[in-house]
Amino acid sequence: MHTQFTNPPAQIQISGSDRCQLRFDNFQKIIELTYRYTMNENLEKILTDSFTITDGAWGTQFREFGIGPGECPDGWNLSSPRIVEKIARTYIEAGSKIILTNTFRANRISLGSYGLGEKVREINQAGVKIALNAVRKRALVFGSVGPTGKMFTSRYISDTELFDVYSEQAQLLVDAGVDAVMLESMIDLAEAKIALKAIKETGIPAGVSMVFDAGREKDLTMMGNTPEQAAAEFTMAGADIIGANCGLGIEGYIPILKRLRSSTNKPIWIKPSAGVPGIVQGNVVYSTSPQVFAQYAKVLVTHGASFIGGCCGASPEYINLVCKLLKTK
Repeated sequence: MHTQFTNPPAQIQISGSDRCQLRFDNFQKIIELTYRYTMNENLEKILTDSFTITDGAWGTQFREFGIGPGECPDGWNLSSPRIVEKIARTYIEAGSKIILTNTFRANRISLGSYGLGEKVREINQAGVKIALNAVRKRALVFGSVGPTGKMFTSRYISDTELFDVYSEQAQLLVDAGVDAVMLESMIDLAEAKIALKAIKETGIPAGVSMVFDAGREKDLTMMGNTPEQAAAEFTMAGADIIGANCGLGIEGYIPILKRLRSSTNKPIWIKPSAGVPGIVQGNVVYSTSPQVFAQYAKVLVTHGASFIGGCCGASPEYINLVCKLLKTK
Protein backbone atom coordinates (compact mmCIF):
# COMPACT_ATOMS: atom_id res chain seq x y z
CA MET A 1 0.00 0.00 0.00
CA HIS A 2 1.36 3.42 -0.99
CA THR A 3 0.61 6.64 0.84
CA GLN A 4 -0.14 9.72 -1.27
CA PHE A 5 0.38 13.17 0.19
CA THR A 6 -2.22 15.65 -1.07
CA ASN A 7 -0.34 18.52 0.59
CA PRO A 8 3.41 17.96 0.25
CA PRO A 9 5.52 19.45 3.06
CA ALA A 10 7.05 22.85 2.38
CA GLN A 11 10.67 23.01 1.25
CA ILE A 12 13.08 23.60 4.11
CA GLN A 13 16.82 24.05 4.25
CA ILE A 14 18.75 21.50 6.31
CA SER A 15 22.43 20.71 6.60
CA GLY A 16 24.01 17.46 5.41
CA SER A 17 24.41 16.07 8.93
CA ASP A 18 20.85 17.05 9.86
CA ARG A 19 19.59 15.42 6.66
CA CYS A 20 21.31 12.16 7.59
CA GLN A 21 19.84 12.28 11.08
CA LEU A 22 16.37 13.04 9.70
CA ARG A 23 16.58 10.07 7.33
CA PHE A 24 17.74 7.82 10.17
CA ASP A 25 14.92 8.99 12.45
CA ASN A 26 12.33 8.41 9.72
CA PHE A 27 13.77 4.95 9.05
CA GLN A 28 13.46 4.08 12.74
CA LYS A 29 9.82 5.22 12.78
CA ILE A 30 9.00 3.15 9.69
CA ILE A 31 10.58 0.05 11.25
CA GLU A 32 8.70 0.63 14.51
CA LEU A 33 5.33 1.06 12.77
CA THR A 34 5.91 -2.00 10.57
CA TYR A 35 6.86 -4.04 13.66
CA ARG A 36 3.78 -2.99 15.58
CA TYR A 37 1.48 -3.81 12.66
CA THR A 38 3.05 -7.25 12.20
CA MET A 39 2.73 -8.14 15.87
CA ASN A 40 -0.92 -7.11 16.03
CA GLU A 41 -1.55 -9.05 12.81
CA ASN A 42 -0.17 -12.18 14.52
CA LEU A 43 -2.54 -11.74 17.44
CA GLU A 44 -5.51 -11.13 15.16
CA LYS A 45 -4.65 -14.26 13.20
CA ILE A 46 -5.01 -16.60 16.16
CA LEU A 47 -8.20 -14.84 17.21
CA THR A 48 -9.88 -15.77 13.95
CA ASP A 49 -10.61 -19.08 15.69
CA SER A 50 -13.22 -19.04 18.42
CA PHE A 51 -10.62 -20.18 20.96
CA THR A 52 -6.94 -21.05 21.20
CA ILE A 53 -5.25 -23.68 23.37
CA THR A 54 -2.28 -22.43 25.39
CA ASP A 55 0.26 -24.42 27.36
CA GLY A 56 -0.09 -25.71 30.91
CA ALA A 57 1.93 -25.75 34.12
CA TRP A 58 5.68 -25.21 34.03
CA GLY A 59 6.48 -25.54 37.72
CA THR A 60 4.94 -29.00 37.79
CA GLN A 61 7.18 -30.07 34.92
CA PHE A 62 10.30 -28.65 36.55
CA ARG A 63 9.57 -30.78 39.62
CA GLU A 64 9.42 -33.81 37.34
CA PHE A 65 12.95 -32.97 36.21
CA GLY A 66 14.20 -32.60 39.78
CA ILE A 67 14.42 -28.88 40.40
CA GLY A 68 15.74 -28.27 43.90
CA PRO A 69 14.04 -26.38 46.76
CA GLY A 70 14.59 -22.64 46.39
CA GLU A 71 16.07 -23.02 42.91
CA CYS A 72 15.03 -20.50 40.26
CA PRO A 73 13.33 -22.21 37.26
CA ASP A 74 14.22 -19.27 35.02
CA GLY A 75 17.89 -19.91 35.72
CA TRP A 76 17.52 -23.23 33.90
CA ASN A 77 17.40 -21.22 30.67
CA LEU A 78 21.17 -20.95 31.14
CA SER A 79 22.05 -24.09 33.11
CA SER A 80 19.67 -26.64 31.54
CA PRO A 81 18.29 -25.23 28.26
CA ARG A 82 17.64 -28.67 26.78
CA ILE A 83 15.24 -29.54 29.60
CA VAL A 84 13.42 -26.21 29.25
CA GLU A 85 13.09 -26.79 25.51
CA LYS A 86 11.84 -30.33 26.13
CA ILE A 87 9.06 -28.99 28.38
CA ALA A 88 7.98 -26.49 25.73
CA ARG A 89 8.16 -29.11 23.00
CA THR A 90 6.02 -31.51 25.06
CA TYR A 91 3.26 -28.90 25.20
CA ILE A 92 3.52 -28.35 21.45
CA GLU A 93 3.14 -32.10 20.91
CA ALA A 94 0.14 -32.07 23.27
CA GLY A 95 -1.56 -29.51 21.01
CA SER A 96 -0.74 -26.08 22.47
CA LYS A 97 -0.83 -23.21 19.98
CA ILE A 98 0.70 -20.69 22.39
CA ILE A 99 3.84 -21.35 24.41
CA LEU A 100 4.92 -19.06 27.20
CA THR A 101 8.60 -18.35 27.74
CA ASN A 102 10.31 -19.58 30.90
CA THR A 103 10.75 -16.00 32.14
CA PHE A 104 8.01 -15.61 34.75
CA ARG A 105 10.53 -14.50 37.42
CA ALA A 106 13.02 -12.92 35.02
CA ASN A 107 12.72 -9.33 36.17
CA ARG A 108 15.64 -7.72 37.97
CA ILE A 109 13.94 -7.73 41.38
CA SER A 110 12.75 -11.35 41.41
CA LEU A 111 15.99 -12.68 39.94
CA GLY A 112 17.89 -10.68 42.55
CA SER A 113 16.32 -12.78 45.31
CA TYR A 114 18.03 -15.82 43.71
CA GLY A 115 21.35 -14.04 43.24
CA LEU A 116 20.71 -13.77 39.50
CA GLY A 117 19.94 -10.05 39.27
CA GLU A 118 22.80 -9.42 36.85
CA LYS A 119 21.61 -12.15 34.48
CA VAL A 120 18.39 -10.42 33.40
CA ARG A 121 19.42 -10.01 29.78
CA GLU A 122 20.88 -13.49 29.37
CA ILE A 123 17.95 -15.29 31.02
CA ASN A 124 15.27 -13.45 29.03
CA GLN A 125 17.07 -13.79 25.72
CA ALA A 126 17.71 -17.49 26.34
CA GLY A 127 14.09 -18.05 27.38
CA VAL A 128 12.79 -16.68 24.09
CA LYS A 129 15.40 -18.52 22.01
CA ILE A 130 14.51 -21.82 23.70
CA ALA A 131 10.79 -21.32 23.09
CA LEU A 132 11.31 -20.37 19.44
CA ASN A 133 13.49 -23.45 18.91
CA ALA A 134 10.81 -25.67 20.44
CA VAL A 135 7.95 -24.10 18.53
CA ARG A 136 9.54 -23.99 15.06
CA LYS A 137 6.62 -21.92 13.74
CA ARG A 138 4.03 -24.46 14.92
CA ALA A 139 2.73 -22.06 17.58
CA LEU A 140 3.13 -18.51 18.83
CA VAL A 141 5.50 -17.54 21.63
CA PHE A 142 4.24 -15.23 24.36
CA GLY A 143 6.71 -13.68 26.78
CA SER A 144 5.83 -14.55 30.37
CA VAL A 145 6.16 -11.77 32.97
CA GLY A 146 5.23 -12.19 36.62
CA PRO A 147 4.90 -9.90 39.66
CA THR A 148 7.88 -8.49 41.52
CA GLY A 149 6.13 -8.85 44.88
CA LYS A 150 7.42 -5.45 45.98
CA MET A 151 4.11 -3.60 46.24
CA PHE A 152 2.20 -6.48 47.75
CA THR A 153 4.75 -7.03 50.52
CA SER A 154 4.92 -3.26 51.22
CA ARG A 155 8.64 -3.17 50.49
CA TYR A 156 8.82 0.35 49.16
CA ILE A 157 9.50 0.93 45.50
CA SER A 158 8.45 3.97 43.51
CA ASP A 159 6.17 3.72 40.50
CA THR A 160 9.03 4.94 38.33
CA GLU A 161 11.41 2.26 39.58
CA LEU A 162 8.77 -0.44 39.10
CA PHE A 163 8.03 0.81 35.59
CA ASP A 164 11.73 0.65 34.73
CA VAL A 165 12.00 -2.93 35.98
CA TYR A 166 9.10 -4.08 33.81
CA SER A 167 10.21 -1.97 30.86
CA GLU A 168 13.64 -3.62 30.94
CA GLN A 169 12.23 -7.15 30.84
CA ALA A 170 9.54 -6.37 28.29
CA GLN A 171 12.01 -4.81 25.87
CA LEU A 172 14.36 -7.78 26.20
CA LEU A 173 11.53 -10.18 25.38
CA VAL A 174 10.35 -8.09 22.44
CA ASP A 175 13.85 -7.69 21.02
CA ALA A 176 14.36 -11.47 21.28
CA GLY A 177 11.29 -12.14 19.12
CA VAL A 178 8.15 -12.91 21.15
CA ASP A 179 4.73 -12.47 19.50
CA ALA A 180 3.12 -10.90 22.57
CA VAL A 181 3.80 -10.42 26.28
CA MET A 182 1.53 -11.87 28.98
CA LEU A 183 1.48 -10.67 32.58
CA GLU A 184 0.60 -13.71 34.68
CA SER A 185 -0.46 -14.41 38.26
CA MET A 186 -0.81 -10.73 39.14
CA ILE A 187 -2.35 -10.01 42.54
CA ASP A 188 -1.97 -6.23 42.78
CA LEU A 189 -4.01 -4.16 40.34
CA ALA A 190 -1.77 -1.11 40.77
CA GLU A 191 1.40 -3.08 40.00
CA ALA A 192 -0.29 -4.81 37.06
CA LYS A 193 -1.27 -1.47 35.51
CA ILE A 194 2.28 -0.14 35.81
CA ALA A 195 3.61 -3.32 34.23
CA LEU A 196 1.01 -3.16 31.45
CA LYS A 197 1.97 0.42 30.64
CA ALA A 198 5.63 -0.56 30.40
CA ILE A 199 4.84 -3.43 28.04
CA LYS A 200 2.49 -1.38 25.89
CA GLU A 201 5.22 1.18 25.28
CA THR A 202 7.20 -1.46 23.37
CA GLY A 203 4.36 -1.58 20.83
CA ILE A 204 3.71 -5.29 21.23
CA PRO A 205 0.32 -6.85 22.13
CA ALA A 206 0.03 -7.22 25.90
CA GLY A 207 -2.24 -9.24 28.16
CA VAL A 208 -2.88 -9.32 31.91
CA SER A 209 -4.01 -12.30 33.96
CA MET A 210 -4.97 -11.93 37.63
CA VAL A 211 -5.39 -14.45 40.44
CA PHE A 212 -8.88 -14.44 41.98
CA ASP A 213 -8.86 -16.72 45.01
CA ALA A 214 -9.43 -14.46 48.02
CA GLY A 215 -12.50 -13.36 49.97
CA ARG A 216 -15.42 -15.40 51.26
CA GLU A 217 -16.51 -16.37 47.75
CA LYS A 218 -12.96 -16.81 46.46
CA ASP A 219 -13.68 -14.23 43.77
CA LEU A 220 -11.29 -11.41 44.70
CA THR A 221 -7.60 -10.76 44.30
CA MET A 222 -5.53 -10.72 47.48
CA MET A 223 -5.80 -6.91 47.33
CA GLY A 224 -9.61 -7.07 47.18
CA ASN A 225 -10.13 -6.35 43.48
CA THR A 226 -13.16 -7.86 41.71
CA PRO A 227 -13.13 -9.39 38.21
CA GLU A 228 -15.33 -6.51 37.01
CA GLN A 229 -12.95 -3.89 38.37
CA ALA A 230 -9.89 -5.57 36.91
CA ALA A 231 -11.49 -6.07 33.49
CA ALA A 232 -12.74 -2.48 33.30
CA GLU A 233 -9.44 -0.92 34.37
CA PHE A 234 -7.29 -3.10 32.11
CA THR A 235 -9.58 -2.37 29.18
CA MET A 236 -9.16 1.36 29.81
CA ALA A 237 -5.39 0.86 30.11
CA GLY A 238 -5.20 -0.74 26.67
CA ALA A 239 -4.76 -4.44 27.45
CA ASP A 240 -5.20 -6.66 24.39
CA ILE A 241 -6.07 -9.76 26.46
CA ILE A 242 -7.58 -9.95 29.96
CA GLY A 243 -7.93 -13.03 32.12
CA ALA A 244 -7.37 -15.14 35.21
CA ASN A 245 -5.01 -17.97 36.13
CA CYS A 246 -3.83 -20.13 39.03
CA GLY A 247 -5.63 -20.03 42.37
CA LEU A 248 -8.97 -21.77 42.04
CA GLY A 249 -9.64 -25.20 40.67
CA ILE A 250 -11.18 -25.13 37.21
CA GLU A 251 -14.80 -25.44 38.38
CA GLY A 252 -14.49 -22.06 40.16
CA TYR A 253 -13.50 -20.33 36.93
CA ILE A 254 -16.94 -20.44 35.33
CA PRO A 255 -18.40 -17.51 37.36
CA ILE A 256 -15.08 -15.63 37.15
CA LEU A 257 -15.09 -15.98 33.37
CA LYS A 258 -18.70 -14.79 33.10
CA ARG A 259 -17.92 -11.69 35.17
CA LEU A 260 -14.82 -10.87 33.15
CA ARG A 261 -16.72 -11.45 29.91
CA SER A 262 -19.53 -9.10 31.00
CA SER A 263 -17.07 -6.30 31.77
CA THR A 264 -14.90 -6.16 28.65
CA ASN A 265 -14.97 -6.83 24.94
CA LYS A 266 -11.35 -8.01 25.00
CA PRO A 267 -10.37 -11.67 24.48
CA ILE A 268 -10.46 -13.64 27.75
CA TRP A 269 -7.48 -15.72 28.91
CA ILE A 270 -8.23 -18.59 31.31
CA LYS A 271 -5.57 -20.90 32.80
CA PRO A 272 -6.90 -22.68 35.91
CA SER A 273 -4.96 -24.91 38.26
CA ALA A 274 -5.75 -28.62 38.38
CA GLY A 275 -7.49 -28.40 41.72
CA VAL A 276 -6.04 -28.44 45.23
CA PRO A 277 -2.59 -30.02 45.63
CA GLY A 278 -1.94 -32.74 48.20
CA ILE A 279 0.88 -35.11 49.12
CA VAL A 280 0.42 -38.80 48.31
CA GLN A 281 3.35 -41.11 49.07
CA GLY A 282 5.71 -38.16 48.96
CA ASN A 283 4.45 -36.86 45.61
CA VAL A 284 2.42 -33.73 44.88
CA VAL A 285 -0.97 -34.79 43.50
CA TYR A 286 -3.72 -32.46 42.29
CA SER A 287 -7.39 -33.09 43.03
CA THR A 288 -8.77 -32.61 39.51
CA SER A 289 -8.16 -35.39 37.00
CA PRO A 290 -7.22 -34.65 33.38
CA GLN A 291 -10.61 -35.99 32.25
CA VAL A 292 -12.60 -33.70 34.57
CA PHE A 293 -10.34 -30.75 33.73
CA ALA A 294 -10.97 -31.23 30.00
CA GLN A 295 -14.74 -31.38 30.51
CA TYR A 296 -14.70 -28.08 32.40
CA ALA A 297 -12.42 -26.56 29.76
CA LYS A 298 -15.10 -27.28 27.18
CA VAL A 299 -17.67 -25.49 29.33
CA LEU A 300 -15.36 -22.49 29.70
CA VAL A 301 -15.01 -22.24 25.93
CA THR A 302 -18.80 -22.29 25.50
CA HIS A 303 -18.99 -19.37 27.95
CA GLY A 304 -16.57 -17.25 25.95
CA ALA A 305 -12.99 -18.15 26.88
CA SER A 306 -10.78 -17.04 23.97
CA PHE A 307 -7.66 -18.73 25.35
CA ILE A 308 -7.77 -21.89 27.45
CA GLY A 309 -4.87 -23.67 29.11
CA GLY A 310 -3.69 -24.75 32.52
CA CYS A 311 -1.71 -23.59 35.51
CA CYS A 312 -0.39 -25.49 38.56
CA GLY A 313 -0.72 -29.24 38.12
CA ALA A 314 -2.04 -29.08 34.56
CA SER A 315 0.59 -31.16 32.78
CA PRO A 316 0.82 -31.92 29.03
CA GLU A 317 -1.57 -34.85 29.65
CA TYR A 318 -4.25 -32.33 30.67
CA ILE A 319 -3.63 -30.13 27.63
CA ASN A 320 -3.68 -33.15 25.32
CA LEU A 321 -7.10 -34.22 26.61
CA VAL A 322 -8.43 -30.65 26.30
CA CYS A 323 -7.29 -30.58 22.67
CA LYS A 324 -8.88 -33.95 21.93
CA LEU A 325 -12.18 -33.05 23.54
CA LEU A 326 -12.31 -29.70 21.74
CA LYS A 327 -11.15 -31.39 18.53
CA THR A 328 -8.18 -29.10 17.90
CA LYS A 329 -5.82 -32.01 17.19
